[in-house]
Amino acid sequence: MAHLKQRRPQNVAGDFYVDNTCIDCDTCRWMAPDIFSRVEGQSVVHRQPDTSAERLRALQALLACPTASIGTLQPPTEIKQVQQSFPHLITENVYHCGYHAETSFGAASYLIERSQGNVLVDSPRFAPPLVKQLEAKGGVRYLYLTHRDDVADHQKFHEHFGCDRILHQADISPQTRSVEMQLTGLEPVSLADDLLIIPVPGHTRGHTVLLYQNTFLFTGDHLAWSPQLQHLHAFRRACWYSWAELLISMERLAQYSFEWVLPGHGRRFHSDRATMQKQMQLCLDWMQSVA
Repeated sequence: MAHLKQRRPQNVAGDFYVDNTCIDCDTCRWMAPDIFSRVEGQSVVHRQPDTSAERLRALQALLACPTASIGTLQPPTEIKQVQQSFPHLITENVYHCGYHAETSFGAASYLIERSQGNVLVDSPRFAPPLVKQLEAKGGVRYLYLTHRDDVADHQKFHEHFGCDRILHQADISPQTRSVEMQLTGLEPVSLADDLLIIPVPGHTRGHTVLLYQNTFLFTGDHLAWSPQLQHLHAFRRACWYSWAELLISMERLAQYSFEWVLPGHGRRFHSDRATMQKQMQLCLDWMQSVA
C-alpha cells in the first residue's frame, strides 16, 4: 500500500497522492488522465477529483496500480463498489480487468465475455474481488497470453478456473512450460469462428495478437496509440527481439481490418476501419523512418 511518508512532493494538495514507489507504468495516467500526470519520470496527482465520476476513475486507478503506489489520506468508504466495477466494460462484451501486475510492469488485461466460453487476455493479478466477478460472469475458458512478459498469475488462474492457457512456443520459459496450448510457426491460428491468433514476432520472438470478431485487436506490446506521436506506433526502445522482424509483422498485420486496438502497454485506440488503415500506414512509415 502507498505510504504518506513517501508521498511525492509534486502531488497537489488533497486526498489522493502518489508515492515514490511508482514504476512509471502509465496505468493511472491513461485510466484517469484528468487526475494523474507524469513529472520527472513518475506519476503524480495534478488535480484532485471534483465529481463522483472522477473519484471513481481515480479509485479504479488506485486498485489497478501494480505497485500500490496510489494512496488517499482518508480510507475510501466506497471501495467495495469500486472493486465491483472490475471487470470494467469498454464496449459490447469487452472489459478491462484492472488489477495490473507488477511482474508484467503494469500491463492491462482484458476479458472477452462469450457464450462459447470467456477469454482472459493476458493475466492480471489474482485478486479475490476480481476472481469473484469473473466467476459471476461464467469463469474463464481460455487464458490467452500475447507474449512472455505479461503472464503474471497465469498459473493461479489456470488452477482456479481450469482454463486452457495459450502461448507461442517461442516465448515459453520455465515459468510457462506447463501451458496447455503452445503455438508454433507464423501462420494464423483460428481458435474459434470469432477468435483468430496472428503471430507477430518482433517485440519478442513469440509475440502474437488476437483478433476477435474481426473488430477487436488485442495487441499486447506489439501496437498501441501514442499520445506524443498522435498515431499508432510500436515500442522502439522496448523491442527485445528484432525491430526488422517487428516491421515485417506490422506489414502483415496491416492487411487485416479492425476497429479497436487494445494493448497491454500504451493507449487504446478506436476508429472506423478506413481511419484504422490510415493509422496503420502512418505507423509503418514511422517505423521505417526510425529503423
